[in-house]
Amino acid sequence: LRLGTHLARRITREHPVEDRRYAALRDEWGQRTDLRMLGFYLLQGLLIVVLSIPFLLPTFNQAITLHPLEILGSGISLLGLLGESFADAQLSRFKREGASHESVCEVGLWRYSRHPNYFFEWLIWVGFATFALPSTFGWLGLIAPLLMLHFLLNVTGIPMTEELAVARKGDAYRRYQQTTSRFVPRPRKAT
Repeated sequence: LRLGTHLARRITREHPVEDRRYAALRDEWGQRTDLRMLGFYLLQGLLIVVLSIPFLLPTFNQAITLHPLEILGSGISLLGLLGESFADAQLSRFKREGASHESVCEVGLWRYSRHPNYFFEWLIWVGFATFALPSTFGWLGLIAPLLMLHFLLNVTGIPMTEELAVARKGDAYRRYQQTTSRFVPRPRKAT
């Protein structure tokens, strides 16, 4: 719901401009864009099935009361949701306050991570998997946060976002990369 609302606002605000990440994929794929986009969306559909495992497993749990891991998992997901919401709000405020396209958001959570929204999104999935652990075959729920981590760190998340940020912001973003954690929020390195 949070992500859907965020995307609906962004799409409404920027329509008819296409998301830069999809535009970059179109440029990279060239002639076979339609076929590759179809494959891209079909793969996302398959991923939804796999990412649903942490939600499916607890439905088989016969316990009447909540297990401590289910309570912990709920807390982790709530922390992730709050962190991601704060990160998105901080970035939106930074853009709304007239930041130029070349400036880098280094306020709030963005001071401690170049992608706090991605980190907290991943934390939400860790919470889902933790919630599923007490269920029969609950360990299968760990597939979801591991897949999310892989995609965020190596595929569609950080690599593409960083490439676009360097292209748009140049040396300012390169300096930000040198001082600020890529993923996990932590104190900045001295320059």
